[in-house]
Amino acid sequence: MTSNSSTTFSGKNTFHNSGIPAEKITKEQIHQLASEAIAARDAIMKFWLDRCEDKQYGGFLTNFDASGNNTGTSEKYLNTQCRFIWTFSSLLRRGGDKEYERLARLGIDFIIENFWDEHYDGFYWKTNRDGSELDKGKIVYGESFAIYALSEYYLATRDPRGLEYAAKTFDALQKYCADTRYGGYREYFNQDWSPETPGFGGGDRKTLDSHMHLMESFTVLYEASQQEIHRRKLKEIIDLIIDRMIDHTRGSGLNQFNLAWESVPALSLKRTWNAERFGEQPAEPTQTTSYGHNTELVWLLSRALEIGGFEKEPYKDIMKQLMDHAIQNGIDWQYGGVYRDGLRETGKPIVFEKEFWQNAEILVGMLDAYKTFGNEEYLQAFVNVWKFCQKYMVVENLGEWRTLCDRKGNILDGNIGNPWKVSYHTGRSAMEVADRLHEIEGLHTK
Repeated sequence: MTSNSSTTFSGKNTFHNSGIPAEKITKEQIHQLASEAIAARDAIMKFWLDRCEDKQYGGFLTNFDASGNNTGTSEKYLNTQCRFIWTFSSLLRRGGDKEYERLARLGIDFIIENFWDEHYDGFYWKTNRDGSELDKGKIVYGESFAIYALSEYYLATRDPRGLEYAAKTFDALQKYCADTRYGGYREYFNQDWSPETPGFGGGDRKTLDSHMHLMESFTVLYEASQQEIHRRKLKEIIDLIIDRMIDHTRGSGLNQFNLAWESVPALSLKRTWNAERFGEQPAEPTQTTSYGHNTELVWLLSRALEIGGFEKEPYKDIMKQLMDHAIQNGIDWQYGGVYRDGLRETGKPIVFEKEFWQNAEILVGMLDAYKTFGNEEYLQAFVNVWKFCQKYMVVENLGEWRTLCDRKGNILDGNIGNPWKVSYHTGRSAMEVADRLHEIEGLHTK
């Protein structure tokens, strides 16, 4: 699907000489974009509804090629099984039909039966397709998605298992992972919660990635439980991220830290997307920032503050800094889309590829920033990325996105599904974008 709006990526008259086109987005264009977002959401969901159910073993299939053909799911990762559960539960909460409930329950049954550790608590990282054991490591990133999915599932269905296992996972994190010396959470563990090896194993590292997803999961957990301990830990991690994990001078998120919260060059750690992905890698560990993560952080922070009932005003300056940093450095105003990674010191891009998840998340972030601050630049940035994605990332006649393109949109990795990429970033983005565009359209018609 391609956008029918006439807004272009460049123009002679620009905001602050940044390359942002000066033509304002009209209410008619917003209406058109909202219609496109709904169509995009429905197409993404149809792709997965037609393919993802593992009718032989339960749970979900994840691996699909550029034509949407099943390439064989030999392993099942905790995070992607949970991302399907979250997606179907969220659609159910939005008024979806009973098929979403059936699929969400299918996923819950599979992870509780095959991933949950009855002896040590917590969820294993990976199983074989049939649910048999494969990798019994405990990774906070994966545990966070379990909490996120289970809590959303409970809110959608009121099945008590959702809240029960979400709370038990939260309790395990507080018992085994909370760093009582330096704050935050250690992230990489063996089955018995003993720390993983340092370096590639991640035992001596903390990341913005995992802590941001803990904030995301604690938000929905508190929404589901209404327990003060969950709200208090949510606020604690919000302030930890802002105080420790953001460069307030440059307005960018940091990437990796040692246990004492000193920023360190980023390694491709074991059991991470960076270690398993296809695409360009820096020649050596580098102090990087992710424009996609920074904008995802902003809109997830906004949601966390809202659900937690916290004042937003004290956080607005850093939220705006992060968004402006992405506009000034991460948006490709020549070809469209957002670059993959930038250098922390200068903010300038270091990897010019266009990957699915950064582009999906920046769409939501820019609309959220437009709602909060009212600056036209954010809406222009949204249109820039939206048009690029609809033209180059979306697979024609299938609706879902391919994984990776080069700067100009040429395909580098055409696969639609893999052990890390399923319905979460693209499907959630389409849901959130449609919601926000309808709100913005309402504001423009008042």
